This record gives sequence, C-alpha cells and structure tokens, in this order.
Amino acid sequence: MTSSQDQPPGEDDWSPPPPLPGPMPRPRVSDQVLSIIGFVCAAVAVLYIPVLFGLAGVVLGIVGHTRGEPLGRWAAIAAGAGMLAGTLLSILLVPR
Repeated sequence: MTSSQDQPPGEDDWSPPPPLPGPMPRPRVSDQVLSIIGFVCAAVAVLYIPVLFGLAGVVLGIVGHTRGEPLGRWAAIAAGAGMLAGTLLSILLVPR
C-alpha cells in the first residue's frame, strides 16, 4: 500500500488549465464622453470659431484615445477636418 509520501512530487498537483479569454467587453457610451464631446466640438468648429473649437476637439480626441476610447482617434481627425473646413468657409464667406 502506498501513501501520499511515496509518490513523486507533482503527480497529485494537477489542475485544469485556465479558461480561454472571451471577447473584449464593448465600451459603454458613458465610457466615451471625451470622444463624443470632441465630435461636438468638430461640428461646432465648422460654423463658429474654428480655431478654438477645432483645437479643443483635437485635444479631447487625443486624450480620449490615450484613455482607451475607441472613437478618440476619429474625434481628433474630425475636429481637425472641422477646423480646416471652418477656416476655409470663414475665408470665403467673410466680406473684405
């Protein structure tokens, strides 16, 4: 008759492998506040003070992206495009 002291170490220490990781959880809308505000700044920058709102949208998008918001990069790009479009519209439409 063998006791547990007679067995080589490691034979009874078996445990099942850890489960495989599942899909990443999708971020909630409340997790993307900076990106959403960046998109709003992009839209406002087209019609009103493009430099101010465009830069604010770019900064908010970059900060959101660094915090892991998936839309952060796109908010920064949209704000930059809105800033350029607003500047061009103001140059073309403001009388000299």
